Amino acid sequence: MSASTASTSATAIVAGGCFWCTEAVFRMCAGVENVESGYIGGSVPNPTYKQVCSGETGHAEAIRITYDPSVLSYADLLDVFMATHNPTQLNRQGNDIGTQYRSAIFPLDDAQREEAHAALIRARADHVEPIVTTIEGPATWYAAEDYHQDYWEGEGQRNPYCQAVIPPKLAKLRKGFAQKVRQD
Repeated sequence: MSASTASTSATAIVAGGCFWCTEAVFRMCAGVENVESGYIGGSVPNPTYKQVCSGETGHAEAIRITYDPSVLSYADLLDVFMATHNPTQLNRQGNDIGTQYRSAIFPLDDAQREEAHAALIRARADHVEPIVTTIEGPATWYAAEDYHQDYWEGEGQRNPYCQAVIPPKLAKLRKGFAQKVRQD
């Protein structure tokens, strides 16, 4: 494959509550090459899960998505994100409460920042309640511990919390974005 026909990967970082849940959604999206759970937006270097869960580090549970923008645009990725979590809950998602569960977009450049603003405008049209999703950054990314990676496909299938929360998110993805769901 020549350099001119090779696909180029892009990266996006979003926080929508429990990273196990958002990771499961994006692993099902066509064009997504990798999803890594981690922490971003806080003040403590190399935080642990326990530290982040305390709410004292300022980090959000987030995911870093590597994707092919020729298959899934950044705008579409953000629309999926906004539709598959609740962007109207301040510092929480369901029973998960605290700033570590906030709804946030972490743009990696000016173009992503512009598109994040446009995504919030589109989301406002779909919600009666105010959108509380923030646009943050730049900020340092920290990968979560190994046992958090690809959690739904492993331990999450046996976790009652995940079984209650993730399937409805996956159903929203299939219903609202059928053309963006991976077919393999």
